[in-house]
Amino acid sequence: MLTYAAAYNGFSLADLEARLYGPSTDALNAAQLCCDRWAVGERVALNFVDKGFALRRVTFAELADSSARFANLLRQRGIGRGDVVAGLLPRTPELLTVILGAWRVGAIYQPLFTAFGPAAIQSRVTAKGGSQAKLIVTDAANCGKLDEVADAPPALLIDRGRAGTEFADALAGQSPQCAAAPLGLDDSLVILFTSGTTGSPKGVRHALKLFSAVVVYMLDGIDLREDDIYWNVADPGWAYGLYYAILGPLLLGRTTTFFEGGFTVDNALRVIETIGVTNLAAAPTAYRALMAAGDAAMAPISGRLRVASSAGEPLNPEVMRWAERALKCPLGDHYGQTETGMIVNNHHGVAQELRPGSAGLAMPGFEVEVLDDALKPVGPGVAGVLAVRRKASPLMPFAGYWGAETPQLTEDWYVTGDTMHRDAEGFLYFTGRNDDIITSAGYRIGPFDVESVLIEHPAVSEVAVIGKPDPERTEIVKAFVVLRQGFTGDDALAAELQQHVRRRLSLHAFPREVEFLPELPKTPSGKVQRFLLRRR
Repeated sequence: MLTYAAAYNGFSLADLEARLYGPSTDALNAAQLCCDRWAVGERVALNFVDKGFALRRVTFAELADSSARFANLLRQRGIGRGDVVAGLLPRTPELLTVILGAWRVGAIYQPLFTAFGPAAIQSRVTAKGGSQAKLIVTDAANCGKLDEVADAPPALLIDRGRAGTEFADALAGQSPQCAAAPLGLDDSLVILFTSGTTGSPKGVRHALKLFSAVVVYMLDGIDLREDDIYWNVADPGWAYGLYYAILGPLLLGRTTTFFEGGFTVDNALRVIETIGVTNLAAAPTAYRALMAAGDAAMAPISGRLRVASSAGEPLNPEVMRWAERALKCPLGDHYGQTETGMIVNNHHGVAQELRPGSAGLAMPGFEVEVLDDALKPVGPGVAGVLAVRRKASPLMPFAGYWGAETPQLTEDWYVTGDTMHRDAEGFLYFTGRNDDIITSAGYRIGPFDVESVLIEHPAVSEVAVIGKPDPERTEIVKAFVVLRQGFTGDDALAAELQQHVRRRLSLHAFPREVEFLPELPKTPSGKVQRFLLRRR
């Protein structure tokens, strides 16, 4: 195993691209890279564990067949290069068919988290600045939401496990052969939307060159090996799940894992035991839940995991120490954003010390600095904003938001908005956020989305949403509500507002606390002073 210094200083983008793509990058296709070249024999692409814990192994050859059929269906509908295909789908094999089929025709894939309600879908698909997707593929559990989406694109319904359904019939009538559209590294591959503190969600559109950064993380950060049984718990409706539960392992020809059910301690233990997971990736919330279950509950999986990785929010130092003791495996904290992918890690794939409380060191292919307000690097122990030096970071995939301003992007820097400090040896430590994004149980939640849905309710006059510190979730969503005349702020109305957000926006973003105020604190210019609300 290379030392971290050797891996970092010896990084060569040219060498990486030659290994990944061959001698030319002029005629590439993501479906070929992630599927077709591995479709030999019975090479397994997916371990699918359904809600009843039955295991089905899906081969790359099966995915090549089904994705080609879906690609032909897309072409029949006039969908091709540069068009957007959205997936509002759970973690099932059909999700991979949709993603790979879209890529095969040169289309852009857009994930939609299945907990999203109609308002969240509309803002990301049909509203101004949305993707303007040509098709949404969804299932029976989610298709009803589209009835409340203004100008919703056509939908294609999947009813898994049943013959004679729209999706199954459509694929059955298509050829299993479909020529792949040739693309270059700068052609668009995926679009995801990330919420800001003000304004609508912003689209992050990544080109095919994102694959290079994903592979470095899978090898140096995750240390995904040929003989690993890999499970990334993150939902593929979000960046960490899409990039590193799907793109990364398939690009390397490795097997990934989907579990159809929700996360609980019992479910996680059973999945790990059922398929013999050796390499685990999840949010800190998942590890904290396992830790809370007690060391005795971990006995069945103790020593089974080779490595474990955490991303989505800072990892508590005591959780890293617990993993060493109870799981008998190293647990590394990793840091990244939708815009950048992973950029700072306690790497498993290179020889690097794992320091509890630290996000780790910059990933090979990225140069990061801690900056002051004047965008000048600061010394060890001094807090500042973490930034990526663009010209010295050949793996940096982000070039700006789709149809929106990108104030944190300068000629020299991408400014993350996260406050960190460095120690004398270069290890980075998360301090806090420079904006109002709420990080709850691994999800990033924009207050504006929640406020926009709450203000739809006839009882609400004004609202401000903040993140309230929480020992289990890092933060919870808390809403401060000013009511219209004639309404009374009581427990019944608070519950009604919570259900309104759950239905209209998403299950993970509803306010777990609602506090009624006579007025919101504001500046003379009328801006809400959220820092005063946080002090409460």
